[in-house]
Amino acid sequence: MATIKWTKKNIFYNTLLTILCITCFPLNPLVLSGVLEIQHNKVTYILGWAVWIFGMALIMAPIIMFPRRGGVEKGKSFVHTTRLVDTGIYSIIRHPQYLGGIFAIFITTLLWYPHWLFAILGIAGTLTIFTGCREEDKRLIQQFGEDHINYMRKVPGINILSGIMRFLFRKTS
Repeated sequence: MATIKWTKKNIFYNTLLTILCITCFPLNPLVLSGVLEIQHNKVTYILGWAVWIFGMALIMAPIIMFPRRGGVEKGKSFVHTTRLVDTGIYSIIRHPQYLGGIFAIFITTLLWYPHWLFAILGIAGTLTIFTGCREEDKRLIQQFGEDHINYMRKVPGINILSGIMRFLFRKTS
């Protein structure tokens, strides 16, 4: 398994993402402490729960899929994947865990607490996660080589709508 080389850039993006995730976490410290007073909307609040559940399901994908299909040795963490997983959700998008983070943190928070600050922080968080996906693809190319490059050509990173369309088109042709 390739190890992550910790550069100043990696440390910066991970720190930024951590700060954004804490600031935008659905059990929001800014709202709970009374710094921001938010007018709740019942419809978006309920929709936020559905988005959170969907996001959390995506976050769980590698924890469930990698030990089963990724060649993880018994007793080892799912991060010790030795085979490229391209089935299940991984046949639709390459980075479900990252997309799940966008849904479960940034979109849910904006739905629960509609405020311009969470919209701006959510955009910044989404861009940071997108950058993380690109870095992860570089690492996975080092680990899996040409197999991952071919996988990248077939399956989008986090664009789930494109992934569903490609998946459906592949199945019918």
